[in-house]
Amino acid sequence: MANPIGVIGGSGLYELLDNPRQEVVSTRWGTPSSAVSVGSLGGRDVAFLTRHGKDHAVPPHLINYRANLAALHELGVTTLVTSSAVGSLRADYLPGEFVLTDQFVDRTWGRPDTFFEGPEVVHVSVADPYCAELRQAASTALEQLGERFHPTGTTVVIQGPRFSTRAESRWFQQMGWDVLSMTQHPETTLARELAMCVVNLSFISDLDAGVEGLQDQPVTAGMVWRRMKEAQPRIHAALAAIVAAAPDRPDCPCRSVLGDV
Repeated sequence: MANPIGVIGGSGLYELLDNPRQEVVSTRWGTPSSAVSVGSLGGRDVAFLTRHGKDHAVPPHLINYRANLAALHELGVTTLVTSSAVGSLRADYLPGEFVLTDQFVDRTWGRPDTFFEGPEVVHVSVADPYCAELRQAASTALEQLGERFHPTGTTVVIQGPRFSTRAESRWFQQMGWDVLSMTQHPETTLARELAMCVVNLSFISDLDAGVEGLQDQPVTAGMVWRRMKEAQPRIHAALAAIVAAAPDRPDCPCRSVLGDV
């Protein structure tokens, strides 16, 4: 299989392909969260990996992001679709809607977040961390599905696995950030270091604790799992449509990001 499209599944998304073969990939960075499922989706060859493992056994701060990305890279992935469950920090970004995030703010710590630890040192640009052309294709695909989505959004990436306090959530809102994730960094940054085109499909599972007046109870894990389970048909359809629409441009600027470091 030459250059399959990579898909990383987040919380609640542990299977995506029908009758895939399983590839166990060893990397110099260790073992990925799961074997890579290889098959077809949206008429394209796909390599699918579950970010948290098949049984959601790996918490966000302990995921071996480098091994996950290296495994997909070794299988030839140059275009990557990542799927995330996120909390909303805005009253107009509602549970049940999708977001095509275009920026992130890193609030994590202690996570290995580069492949370049010396003697080769690389200062990669992540000014625009997601591929503009791939995001446009994803936006068109979601429009054609009639999905409710936001074409842009800034994610604040927190350490996890706990959820935010109300004070933290209000602070994030005051900073102008839109949604909250636990995994988009260092995953997106590492993909950039591998010169991949990346798009993120975020599904809003809840309103964060500081979004007052719209949710009687603060978010719980059970709430997230239930909403993600209910949304699985929509998430699968959205990913299939994005994979089918994904351009494959060897001359995309994402592919040459390491050319001026």
